[in-house]
Amino acid sequence: MTRVQVFDKALCCSTGVCGPQVDPVLPRFAADLDWLRSQGHDVERLNLAQDPARFAQNPTVQRLLDEEGVECLPLVIVEDRVVSRSEYPSRENLALWTGTTMKAKTSLPTAADSGCCGGTPGCC
Repeated sequence: MTRVQVFDKALCCSTGVCGPQVDPVLPRFAADLDWLRSQGHDVERLNLAQDPARFAQNPTVQRLLDEEGVECLPLVIVEDRVVSRSEYPSRENLALWTGTTMKAKTSLPTAADSGCCGGTPGCC
């Protein structure tokens, strides 16, 4: 089990759907973190507005905030190593950093071009 910590900018909520303009990246990232949890990883997401003490307690986060300000957020830390900053990474990157195998994407089946299904019942 890999430990993943996300240090977000000050948000009203982690999904970002409670404001007037929804950033589509936030719900996608929340779903990606849920997926990572379902794969057995320890995922912790911290919000600067709700957890300021946790930001101050982490020396790496504090150093980056001192050097770069809140522009370094979001920070993604995997096993105490900063792997991403200033943007929300993709599910593929989260999988790579945690050693998680992603299942191949499945697609919907398509009808073969055999002239079938011309309206005759039971042809397909």
